[in-house]
Amino acid sequence: MQLSDPHKRPRSTATTPSRFRHWAQFYRLFSSLFVGAVAISLTNCHQPQSVGGTPAPAPPDVEVAQVASRDVPIVKEWIATLDGRVNAEIRGQVTGYLLRQVYREGSFVRQGDPLFEVDARPFEAASNEAKGRLAQAESSVQQAAGNLAQNNARLGKAELDVKRYTPLAKTRAISQEEMDNALQSRLEAQAAVEASRAAVETAKASVAAARAAVYDAEVKLGFTRIASPIDGIAGLARVQVGDLVLPAGVPLTTVSTVDPIKAYFTISEQEYLAQQRLGGPDKWARNLELVLADGSVFNNKGAFFMADRQVDVGTGALRIAALFPNPGNVLRPGQFGRVRAVMGVRKDAAVVAQRAVTELQGSYQVAVVGDDNKVAIRSVRMAERTGSMWIVEEGLRPGERVIVEGLQKVRSGVVVNPKMAAAGAAGK
Repeated sequence: MQLSDPHKRPRSTATTPSRFRHWAQFYRLFSSLFVGAVAISLTNCHQPQSVGGTPAPAPPDVEVAQVASRDVPIVKEWIATLDGRVNAEIRGQVTGYLLRQVYREGSFVRQGDPLFEVDARPFEAASNEAKGRLAQAESSVQQAAGNLAQNNARLGKAELDVKRYTPLAKTRAISQEEMDNALQSRLEAQAAVEASRAAVETAKASVAAARAAVYDAEVKLGFTRIASPIDGIAGLARVQVGDLVLPAGVPLTTVSTVDPIKAYFTISEQEYLAQQRLGGPDKWARNLELVLADGSVFNNKGAFFMADRQVDVGTGALRIAALFPNPGNVLRPGQFGRVRAVMGVRKDAAVVAQRAVTELQGSYQVAVVGDDNKVAIRSVRMAERTGSMWIVEEGLRPGERVIVEGLQKVRSGVVVNPKMAAAGAAGK
């Protein structure tokens, strides 16, 4: 039997219910706090707040423009290089030292105007020598003609002797020896006449050769005065006074006819075939525009001039030339520009400002703002460009709103504050 300790206090059973009550109160308080936190979190999901509890920023402002429907001219542009209508390279025709440059570089020259002068003294001497030989040849002709006349006279006398001696010889009034001498003299006279005639022809041939030599010498003498073969702009001189001019040397300068001026550009084989189906260049290349390097449009319109005889097998392109009137010689060879032509009209085309279209890896996208001001990123298929506008082939309808300013602020599903863009910003 176990005895109890008289000094030990018995355990009270009244403290146990009190502890449970404290724990229940704590649990109820924790549950209330948890439910309140969940409610606040759910409320915050419907009412977004920034960090610190301040209200979220307003929807971003963007500028929008409506997709328009209009008749749009189909305009094509090609890179063009200007060149002279005729480019004449001025070269020396004789060998000699350059004495003088007559023209002013960059000036307009007429056909026949002198450009350079080569030392003419050696050619003047050669010309004088050729003229002397011609005089000698002409005197030889005269001498040969005199000899021919003498021999003809001798032949006439010999023939008279033969006629007179023939009846005398038959009657034996003269000896046979005298008759034979008369016949021999006639034969000698005939031979002398033939020789004189040959000498005359030879002398005439010498005269012809001497005249050719004189002509050649005069031509070479004339080449010492180098003139412009065409009307045009004379370029920079590539030689200096004192240089030796050679026929096979570098060109002395170049003269180009620039009114009208020629513009070369290339079109693809597909474009060429399409344009042939439209009626050829006489249809689409009548009123060509030339856009210069500074973006300005040249005042005068050009027209088709010629197409190259073949398509380049390496590039599949065909070279085209057009002529543009160039009064005042404003345009010069070597300038770059763009030739623009109206190929037709697309009826009721949907057009949008080019700045509203984003290109990504060969595909095109636009940001469309719906009636609820939400943004939708939409893929589109584009056609030709015209000015600052772009024809939409597929993906947009006239009247829809697209963002033209503020694309970097939006993404799909974002609510925006759209404002209509000005006409200049949206594109004309």
